[in-house]
Amino acid sequence: MVKPKIAPSMLSSDFANLASEAERMIRCGADWLHMDIMDGHFVPNLTIGAPVIESLRKHTEAYLDCHLMVTNPLDYVEPLGKAGASGFTFHVEVSKDNWRELVQKIKSKGMKPGVSVRPGTPIEEVYPLLDDENPVEMVLVMTVEPGFGGQKFMPEMMDKVHALRKKYPSLDIEVDGGLGPSTIDLAAAAGANCIVAGSSVFGAPDPAHVISLMRKSVENAQTN
Repeated sequence: MVKPKIAPSMLSSDFANLASEAERMIRCGADWLHMDIMDGHFVPNLTIGAPVIESLRKHTEAYLDCHLMVTNPLDYVEPLGKAGASGFTFHVEVSKDNWRELVQKIKSKGMKPGVSVRPGTPIEEVYPLLDDENPVEMVLVMTVEPGFGGQKFMPEMMDKVHALRKKYPSLDIEVDGGLGPSTIDLAAAAGANCIVAGSSVFGAPDPAHVISLMRKSVENAQTN
């Protein structure tokens, strides 16, 4: 069984108080902190980069799960490695020609490599990256279009999660987009174990309760 990991999306936090928001999430039981890095090109929005990761790293020892929604992920490997990122997840859509080099560089900087797929991308596109002799260590299935928070969960994406779990029983499978108390059971039943949640955690009166609920859902799905 793969360990449940609940990763609040810091995109939904108060950016003016990022360090205290990170501390609050860890106190509430978060396993990882999910950091959305967007370049304004691969997706329309522009968010954070290595300087913010470096600043946050001074205030937390938490696993910083970085999701790169960028056109040229190779350009970000060295700066994010220096900044203290823990995980580096790039998009398969922009890495078809250089993913081997990318995975090697990510690992050489001490980060965990992951690959992400947009809703319109067939899950089969990530299989070569998992079957390689130097594979990625996580797959992130986007359950919304990347680039914006607060979107509605796409349940049809769970077919991708189910296919991955069947083929790779010990893989870390992450889902991101529209996850919360009303959708977690679908994701957990499909086989997701890493859960990214933004507004459903940060907008909750009791974030610790939501994090606990999501973890229990993953645990229950694994034992049933």
